[in-house]
Amino acid sequence: MKSFCFLTDTILDNVRINFDTGSLWLMNTALALVMFGVALEISKADFKRLFENPKSIFVGVGSQFVLLPMITFVMVWLIDPLPSIALGMFMVAACPGGNVSNFIAHAARGNSALSVSLTAIATLLAVVMTPLNLQLWGSLYEPTALLLKEVDISPFEMIKLVFLLLGLPLISGMLVNHVMPILASKMARVLKVVSILFFISLVFLALYNNREIFSEYVFYVFWIVLTHNLVAFTTGFSLATFLKLPKTDVRSITIETGIQNSGLGLLLIFTFFDGLGGMALLAAFWGIWHLVSGLILAGFWGYRPITKEKLV
Repeated sequence: MKSFCFLTDTILDNVRINFDTGSLWLMNTALALVMFGVALEISKADFKRLFENPKSIFVGVGSQFVLLPMITFVMVWLIDPLPSIALGMFMVAACPGGNVSNFIAHAARGNSALSVSLTAIATLLAVVMTPLNLQLWGSLYEPTALLLKEVDISPFEMIKLVFLLLGLPLISGMLVNHVMPILASKMARVLKVVSILFFISLVFLALYNNREIFSEYVFYVFWIVLTHNLVAFTTGFSLATFLKLPKTDVRSITIETGIQNSGLGLLLIFTFFDGLGGMALLAAFWGIWHLVSGLILAGFWGYRPITKEKLV
């Protein structure tokens, strides 16, 4: 059994997902368009909420960029997954909230304004925090530290790519919304849906082109993704509840923490890690599963309206 586990470890940690340069550029473009579509509905007023209600914003950002990566490290240490899977977990935990989190927060009757504000702020912070968290937690766990040394990525290059994929589209979309709000509103309704569907199609194409690897490791990776995603939701919910935030804010922070931008993680994996098998499979599975789990949670909360909270 030990020799079999070692063989599986060696195979998955050395396998590379087949994804050609043209498809990678398409995925880059699709993710940038998704972010641009999200940004078309973000205004300066959303950032002003940072000063009007700083507690919920800081709790949301702290849950995503501090607590989740830290708890992910503990989880990795406890379950001892394959090194490439562990690095994939660190990558997903280092990413900002996913692009569909605003829709899911609205369906869950959460604080939509808080969700939008967290998306905007976390996206800008991700330019620095995503590479920093990946490097920090990945280097503290010996098996993943060895993988990072083998790849020897440049933090500056990763920051530059994250800015091009998230930061630049966010700023551009907000600028269009500020100058031409009516046009921005019309564009957002179409662009967000079309670009997200296009991006999801590309993820499924990557999985289809690598279906043999996908089918061989599906059960090993899936239970880890399911558990990790549940841990992420629980992290946001527990922190926000412990700090006694309004129930609508608790729902939004739970969703923002559990719906991670695994699409960004997948692109970084293809660009800097040459499609490292375990990392790519985990990020791709996460991208599919968090849509399912997020919609289930939204359905559950959507039928449980929040009674008006009394002022203390």
